Amino acid sequence: MKKKDSKSFHTGTVKKSVNIKASQKKVWRKISDIVGLPSWLINVKKTVYLSKKKSGVGAIRKITFEDGNTIEEHFIDWESGKSFTYVATEGLPLRVYVATISIIPKSKNLVQLTWQSYVNSEKMTRNEFLEFLVFMGTFYQSSLNNLKRLLEK
Repeated sequence: MKKKDSKSFHTGTVKKSVNIKASQKKVWRKISDIVGLPSWLINVKKTVYLSKKKSGVGAIRKITFEDGNTIEEHFIDWESGKSFTYVATEGLPLRVYVATISIIPKSKNLVQLTWQSYVNSEKMTRNEFLEFLVFMGTFYQSSLNNLKRLLEK
């Protein structure tokens, strides 16, 4: 008899990048609108502020997806024009989710936008966790491709 894949905690990372033919300022303006996600993040129905602060460290947002799932995110680092880091506190099958979106200028009108995260799962099988990481990677890349199309118009 084959041993059942036992459930445990798993740690992993997801990192996706895209080159966008636009100025760093234009890209930053779009991604730093932390409730403007429905225009480029796939499957997002709406995003609202949960804090009085609208950007920077201490800003909080709630994302509602088309399937009804919600995620609460808190911004913990903010380098204006360059990057921000946030943590998800509710809504994912994870104990820890920390993500950073950063812009690296390649030339006057070309930037590399990178979205990377560190995750630690709730108890799940190794296969369930690996499937989740693949899902996250596909979600990141599809959303970044949407953003690229939007900003290169």
